[in-house]
Amino acid sequence: MDIALCGLPRSGKSTLWTILTGIEVPQGSRAETRRGVVKVPDPRLDALTVLFQPKKRTPATVTYLDLAPVETGGGGRAENPVLGDLRAADALLVVLRVWDDPSDPHPEGSIDPARDLDSLETEFLLADMEVAHKRIERLNASIKKTNRDEEKKERELLTRVLSWLEEEKALREAPFREDELKSLRGFAFLTLKPLLVAANLPEERTEDLEASAGAFGLEGLEDRAQFEFVALSARIEEEISGLPPEDAQAFREDMGITEPALDRLIRASYRLLGLISFFTVGEDECRAWTIKAGTPARQAAGAIHSDLERGFIRAETVEWDKLLEVGSMAAAREKAFLRLEGKDYIVKDGEILHIRHSG
Repeated sequence: MDIALCGLPRSGKSTLWTILTGIEVPQGSRAETRRGVVKVPDPRLDALTVLFQPKKRTPATVTYLDLAPVETGGGGRAENPVLGDLRAADALLVVLRVWDDPSDPHPEGSIDPARDLDSLETEFLLADMEVAHKRIERLNASIKKTNRDEEKKERELLTRVLSWLEEEKALREAPFREDELKSLRGFAFLTLKPLLVAANLPEERTEDLEASAGAFGLEGLEDRAQFEFVALSARIEEEISGLPPEDAQAFREDMGITEPALDRLIRASYRLLGLISFFTVGEDECRAWTIKAGTPARQAAGAIHSDLERGFIRAETVEWDKLLEVGSMAAAREKAFLRLEGKDYIVKDGEILHIRHSG
């Protein structure tokens, strides 16, 4: 899962990326795309690791991309390298500045998260319009020569895309069929990507960390399709990141912060993308695997290895908390907590799978 951080200049985006990844950005370094892999915190995997004492513990991971700030109002949007890198991500994490500092003024001269989000979405929308326009032009030229039905069908779909965008509406909110969405994903339209919005608060507003989007002038945001919202303070998290674990916990408690921003962002990211985790356990390794919610057991086996999907026979499955309750797989079998499921069984979040397979 790749999530790209984006925002206007001076939003605190790169500070947040450093906090998430633990990778320092050298002062004065030129703007470029940076990648950082983050281990997903999961207390369930921690508990299973204590139970099995494996040689290896392997959590799920998320890759965060830090991009140069998005400059608004410029030309050549479709070729903008920043927007190009955003297209490669599974979701966009938009960082909105809520903190004010006269010594580090906002480029627009005032703090207005709703205005900033609208500016970014406008850039995404205009870039998508350029992509659709150019593809339609190429299709028109090709159809004159070949008159192919599949190209006519694609042109009709993209014409509807362009019409929707011209109404200043994001594609993620358009009523496309699933087969149409599958065709459109190849274009990596920015307004089709799920959006996680992070309000970057000042240190003195910790009481608003649990607030909804409306508290920051973003009314209705959480009701929109494929949106998630998180409030955080990159400055506070930066202070905490330099402390030993026990001091960090005490600091959070003093500030009234219930959990790290990383945990909240990852949980929101999983909800946004419709992801869940299942586990494989044993003396060699306890590991978390990330799949889409609604994935059948046979496809889930493929997340582990393609051979397991091809040779799938049955999946032995047990809920993680039931296994912890009885203390072993043998006891889970005796208590009838361990079940045998077929290829079409829908894997649930937190389940432990052992795949029976041929070959």
